[in-house]
Amino acid sequence: MKTLFFTILLVTFPSIFSAQTEISGRVFDTNGTPIMGANVYLDGAYDGATSEENGYFTFSTSETGVQTLVISYVSFETAEITMEVSKMQNLKINLREDVNSLETVTISAGSFTAGDNSKINALKPLDIVTTASALGDFVGALQTLPGTTTVAEDGRLFVRGGDANETQVFIDGIRVFKPYSPTANNIPTRGRYSPFLFDGITFSTGGYSAEYGQALSSVLLLNTVDEPTQEKTDIALMTVGGGVGHTEKWDKSSISVNTSYINLAPYIALFPDRNDWEKPFESVAGEAVFRHRIGDGLLKVYSAFDTSNFELTQEDINKPGGQDFGLNNNNFYTNASYLKMLNNNWTVFGGASFTSGKTKVGFEETTVNSTENAAHLKLKLKKRFHNRLILSFGAEQFLSGFKENFNDDSTAAQLEFDNNISAAFAETDIIFLRSLALKLGLRGEYSQLFDEATLSPRVSFAYKTGKSSQLSLAYGNFYQQPESNILKFNNNLSAQQTQHYILNYQYSANNRIFRAEVYRKHYKNLVMYTDEYPSFDSEFSNSGNGFAQGLDLFWRDNKSIKNMDYWISYSYLDTERKYKNYPVAATPSYANTHNLSVVGKYWVDAWKSQLGFSYQYGSGRTYTNPNTEGFLQSKTKGYNNVSLNWAYLISPQKILYASVNNVLATKNINGYQYANTPDTNGNFARREILPAADQFFFVGFFWTISEDGTDNQLDNL
Repeated sequence: MKTLFFTILLVTFPSIFSAQTEISGRVFDTNGTPIMGANVYLDGAYDGATSEENGYFTFSTSETGVQTLVISYVSFETAEITMEVSKMQNLKINLREDVNSLETVTISAGSFTAGDNSKINALKPLDIVTTASALGDFVGALQTLPGTTTVAEDGRLFVRGGDANETQVFIDGIRVFKPYSPTANNIPTRGRYSPFLFDGITFSTGGYSAEYGQALSSVLLLNTVDEPTQEKTDIALMTVGGGVGHTEKWDKSSISVNTSYINLAPYIALFPDRNDWEKPFESVAGEAVFRHRIGDGLLKVYSAFDTSNFELTQEDINKPGGQDFGLNNNNFYTNASYLKMLNNNWTVFGGASFTSGKTKVGFEETTVNSTENAAHLKLKLKKRFHNRLILSFGAEQFLSGFKENFNDDSTAAQLEFDNNISAAFAETDIIFLRSLALKLGLRGEYSQLFDEATLSPRVSFAYKTGKSSQLSLAYGNFYQQPESNILKFNNNLSAQQTQHYILNYQYSANNRIFRAEVYRKHYKNLVMYTDEYPSFDSEFSNSGNGFAQGLDLFWRDNKSIKNMDYWISYSYLDTERKYKNYPVAATPSYANTHNLSVVGKYWVDAWKSQLGFSYQYGSGRTYTNPNTEGFLQSKTKGYNNVSLNWAYLISPQKILYASVNNVLATKNINGYQYANTPDTNGNFARREILPAADQFFFVGFFWTISEDGTDNQLDNL
């Protein structure tokens, strides 16, 4: 169009162009291919042209002196040339691909992202509450992803051969020190935090950013909602309790509050389980997120508290009357974060968190009272030099203090320690081409408790193999200090270490995702002790080691079958380690060689319902049979669980939800407990360790009252 405009001027007003300078050249991409249709013009003037099929352009101008020539084309970065107009002839201009385009490579090795703003999603945030086997717990939904291990009696995340303590949780970039509610043996725990306050989740099964530390296996990053769409109230009535939430908005601020009360007494009265409950589980919890915009900066304050208690007697082969156990826990967590865009493409992030937890445990004649306070301080700066180079760096401080009073018939002791860790990190993202990217990072940590410094180099690389596919590589060193149940007895230790090697292939197109990932992990400096459990008399060392390697596959498709969304994940795990009290290297009792998950969701329009299906399989896990030689030499039978749910839309803002976990009532054996002494034939008797209940039934009614009636329960499907 510009060429036509200039032609009309030349024909109509020839006398005006008596003193003209011709500007000419050719436009290419970085491979030397001519670009047709590029806009070429002088900045601030009306003079310009469009490149032809061979990339050639030419136009005349009356401008003189130093001028800026602008060259732009869709999906390419805009180029500028500033020089004397008289020298702008026979120019050769190469445009680089725009790395902000949706087709740009993204480093994905070891990482699953769930968020509405993500380029590629493996899970959506609301998949958490509509996955049949998850029972509304974000951890339960993540256990349907590859890389996780089915440990039904525990409930926490076991990732790629690592135990549950090797996964750390962060909310808005700030560490959560106690992400799970405490529980008894063989009763799975749950995550403390409601999924409804989060709009983004990143689950990294390895090779994660240098920004995060103190996790040997993986990190789970939860991001709270930045800005709610409108004011609303949510009401929940459930067979296990109830809850209410409310969101209020102002001009520059908003607040969301959730509260819940859970009491299993009525449920257990209707469906008794294998435990003898003196006081069934009861909890009160609340959460709040406050947001306030200060200019172009955002301040967020998140707080959560919960209190829970229960008492029960569990079967024990060595105690005819069973094992009495009682627990009372109070936990408070809060964090504040501030993110602001500065001038010259600088971004600053600052945040802090504080956790206070108190737990009282009683079993037989023993009582244990523990208090743990912890804080995390963090400052991060990021500079975008241009679209192809981003540098981020920062520093953080972890502070924690632990105290425990132990009392039984013969012993009274007080245990305590302070554990402070200082850390600094730097990371750069380099995008060479739209198909080639590199992330380099380095993290340094200093432990005051151990008087020890560590360095963790990390690197990730990604190459786009096609319009919808790419390869990613990742390598990294990761350190983590021993848990509190070790440090309270011995401080003369070192940080444990792993090395991750990851190769990832990913394809995403037409609402379908396929991922294949192979990995290898090396463990060093794992903590070992001489007794069955850590105690006052145990000898501790960092002499443990191990490895984990495997293959993870993931496929999700919500396109091929109308109204149907499903995903399939499979993991193969080969792992051995020598740690804790292991006499030899062995596959840990929590590790499954094969894990399979199939999740489906089908919308039936005539019924105004979504039907959900979930199947989980885990191959047998190791255990030690004292009647035969060896250590962890036997395996349980495989784990099988089919779960169903039904969400019925009564009206746009009211929904009735029902689910059945393990609908086939499959008898899953978590392991075996053996008698301490053999019988007259020299055999050790055993009992099966079974779930407290083979099935779990849940019914809930959820009602949303929104400001304009558009925020409704369909969003939860």
